Amino acid sequence: MSLRNSCLSRKISRSYRESQKSSKETRPGGDSFESASTGSGLAACDGAGSWAGMFPELLGEIIRRVETSEDQWPQRQNVVACACVCKKWRDITKEIVKSPPAPVGGKITFPSCLKQPGPRDLPHKCLIKRNKKTSTFYLYLALTPSFTDKGKFLLAARRYRRGAHTEYIISLDADDLSQGSNAYVGKLSSDFLGTNFTIYDSQPPHNGARPSSGRASRRFASKQISPQVPAGNFEVGQVSYKFNLLKSRGPRRMVCSVKCPSSVETDEDKHLDDLKMNKPDTSVSCCTILKNKSPRWHEHLQCWCLNFHGRVTVASVKNFQLVATMDQSQPGGKGDEETVLLQFGKVGDDTFTMDYRQPLSAFQAFAICLTSFGTKLACE
Repeated sequence: MSLRNSCLSRKISRSYRESQKSSKETRPGGDSFESASTGSGLAACDGAGSWAGMFPELLGEIIRRVETSEDQWPQRQNVVACACVCKKWRDITKEIVKSPPAPVGGKITFPSCLKQPGPRDLPHKCLIKRNKKTSTFYLYLALTPSFTDKGKFLLAARRYRRGAHTEYIISLDADDLSQGSNAYVGKLSSDFLGTNFTIYDSQPPHNGARPSSGRASRRFASKQISPQVPAGNFEVGQVSYKFNLLKSRGPRRMVCSVKCPSSVETDEDKHLDDLKMNKPDTSVSCCTILKNKSPRWHEHLQCWCLNFHGRVTVASVKNFQLVATMDQSQPGGKGDEETVLLQFGKVGDDTFTMDYRQPLSAFQAFAICLTSFGTKLACE
């Protein structure tokens, strides 16, 4: 048996050397295309190399085991490294990443995952860091229970004043926060009083979606600069704060209407996840109505209180918890008003926590939390 294995091994090695030699001869100039992938020790290839020549069944099993074992950051960077090997590996990796069942879904791997629903059972715990001097906000995925550790960077936003309106430009690049950037993913626009907000996505939320009409939703001054880059933004949600002058009706009250992406993928994603956000592959977006959970009055402390389970440590008018009153992704379309889908609260001078779950995505949750910043003349 050992002699047979030895002969078979020599035959495979000989055929491998011959294939490598022929591929180099057919390549112009004879240059080999290699690029080391981050933290994996694998070499990138152009589709004709040894890594791309693996059987799809074997390759899928290898990547599936890596994806299952490395489910948390920073270990999950190994899954990203698999997608950096070559096009074949990238296609199989993205297909495997999209395929987990709903209860264990919501893993953040590629930039496009930031516009897909979060986990169903346990929420993603994130941190928002604020820079008052530059009016910039940074979203991080928390890797430890500590509020001082930044974690993994996800998104950044900067506040701009547009006449009587305020806009928050949201980007994948913390150093490039403009609507003309490849890293631009969407924006948040408010009215003069800061009580009504509209969430815009840079990509259509579902097949057949049309850009919103109006000057506020336009991304570029011209109508179209490229077929691949929409000139307008797509409205995916609204946030409204109830009129509450001088707090005559208690704390802030807010209502959110968001178009949440379905957790079931229907079409194959053909775009790269390099610098810009890919559009979600959903044919239908479910509408979800959220409202803030009413706090209770604490007689001893003489203040309004909510149970944040240790995730909020500083009292602030910005703190809130959102529950669903209508959720079309659930049977009957009725939401569970006891399950908190999004909670936001203060833990330091410029540090806040953000925990979200299905059906919200990280992009939508971040945009909703940004509405809590700034003075609201009709609510305070």
